[in-house]
Amino acid sequence: MGRDLQLRAATAEDAEWIHELRHRVYAEELGQHAPVPAGRLRDGLDGENVYLVAAHGATRVGFVSLTPPWLGRYGLDKYLGDGELPLLTDGDLEGLFEVRLLTVEPRWRSTAAAPLLMYAALRWIAARGGRRLVAMGRSDLLDMYRAAGLRPAGRTIRSGAVVFEVMTGDVTELTRLARDRHRPALDRLEAAVDWRLDVSFAPRPDGCEHGGASFTAIGPDFRDLHRRHQVVAADVLDAWFPPAPGVRVALAEDPGWAARTSPPSGAEGLVAEIAAVRALPEATLVVGAGSSDLIFRAFGRWLTPYSRVLLVDPGYGEYAHVTERVIGCRTDRFRLRAEDRWRLDPDRLSAVVASGGYDLVVVVNPNNPTGVHTPAAVLRQVIAAAPARTRWWIDEAYLGYHDPAESLAGLAATHPRVAVCTSMSKMYALSGVRAAYLVAEPATAAQLRRWTPPWPVSLPAQLAAVAALRDPAYYREAWLRTHVLRRDLAAGLAGLDESVTVEESVANFLTLTLPPGGPSAARLVAECRRHDVYLRDLSPLSTAYQGRVVRVAVRDTEENARITAACRAALDTLRPRPAGSVVGAAR
Repeated sequence: MGRDLQLRAATAEDAEWIHELRHRVYAEELGQHAPVPAGRLRDGLDGENVYLVAAHGATRVGFVSLTPPWLGRYGLDKYLGDGELPLLTDGDLEGLFEVRLLTVEPRWRSTAAAPLLMYAALRWIAARGGRRLVAMGRSDLLDMYRAAGLRPAGRTIRSGAVVFEVMTGDVTELTRLARDRHRPALDRLEAAVDWRLDVSFAPRPDGCEHGGASFTAIGPDFRDLHRRHQVVAADVLDAWFPPAPGVRVALAEDPGWAARTSPPSGAEGLVAEIAAVRALPEATLVVGAGSSDLIFRAFGRWLTPYSRVLLVDPGYGEYAHVTERVIGCRTDRFRLRAEDRWRLDPDRLSAVVASGGYDLVVVVNPNNPTGVHTPAAVLRQVIAAAPARTRWWIDEAYLGYHDPAESLAGLAATHPRVAVCTSMSKMYALSGVRAAYLVAEPATAAQLRRWTPPWPVSLPAQLAAVAALRDPAYYREAWLRTHVLRRDLAAGLAGLDESVTVEESVANFLTLTLPPGGPSAARLVAECRRHDVYLRDLSPLSTAYQGRVVRVAVRDTEENARITAACRAALDTLRPRPAGSVVGAAR
């Protein structure tokens, strides 16, 4: 059914056909609008919203329109007065996308064109960080919308001779439904459809977007490890420098013994070393195989589907994945603002926490992916003013790059409602062996240790982590060198195109923001991969990025030069030509 159908973003050449088909269907066929002599229908969102098109060869088959939240208005606005639909006035408007004008040429209505356009809209929205969608579904097509997982929002609209039902859905749930209920059909369509959108046809199996796609170029079967010398892995925030000399000695001295020998079951030596170096009581520490291990373990004990959680947005995607998709919590977003240079406003955060009834607030500091640090003194004041029921989780995975003295670990060791999670992967160049620790007051730490299996950290990881902690001078120098490399990389990228904005972080990465109307972040990332340079498209993490922001990890001098060269070539390739710009504000 879907064979040879092509799904793509609309171009300027599609505009006349779109307006003409809208007139044929909604004026002449359905009577929603009065016919006009020009035979074309337009509205106030044209030129700002986004159209996706289905085509069969040179024949256009159908289209769907998407209204992103950053436009600040929706097509529904002209049918509803203020407050008529709570969906449009309450809650998380920043995550709400509108799907409208699903339209198919008459002779193609019995094919897969309409379902494919709906699925393409869902994937496009998910790739831009959308959390909810709203649509006006024709009353005679409600079964199709319900089958896709949309549900009535309780508002019926009559426009001309057509009756619509306002429909809504959660993007995560709609994606899960498509994957689980319609997987056989989607698998067949994926093989048959010419998919030209800047988002993959299928979502990740676990629904969580991570960096590290560069390993697919190396090969997850480990048969072509020589490829690691050809690939620039700037999509994941692994350290550009090797671990300390003592770490390399510890791992190389007797690798056979380290591989076959069971480690200390509770990582007692590692715990003692962390306690000594960080001046913390051992009773306050819980260790794990990376921060994700600790996140899953702690949140699984503390939270239920009835819990309310507040996440800083943009933020590390694992937290949304665990709270929303794994546990099923009610999760809200505290939005950072680009116009504030992504700084966390403590007064606004305090007000939200005071009124929100939250069980848990998560703050990544320095923030990933914005790279902005909030002073420890500021966070202490916010925590002190928060309701007693609210627990705080502070993620300090990148704090070493900024100032280890800014840690809240000392507060967490005595405060019953504060926990600090520190990954050793990124700061200590130990991503491959996986080691992290959590700091909490003794009763909380003891509870988590009871639910920790024996041998939570491998012997190679324990050896490496202990050796790393014993060489602070090496890492201080590496962190300082990171700032020099980052500044040089930022300067090189800033010189490529005056329309591209480069923002440095306090850690081992920076971001590139592409201009409105220019190529999407996904297009830039895909084009750079043609040069074996892997960058991270931040679009799925937050609608705040509007599909236009790329994160770049700092690498060594040679690889940073390759990043700059790949971005230059990609921007040259993607630079719009006068006659071929895309219909809509985002591409």
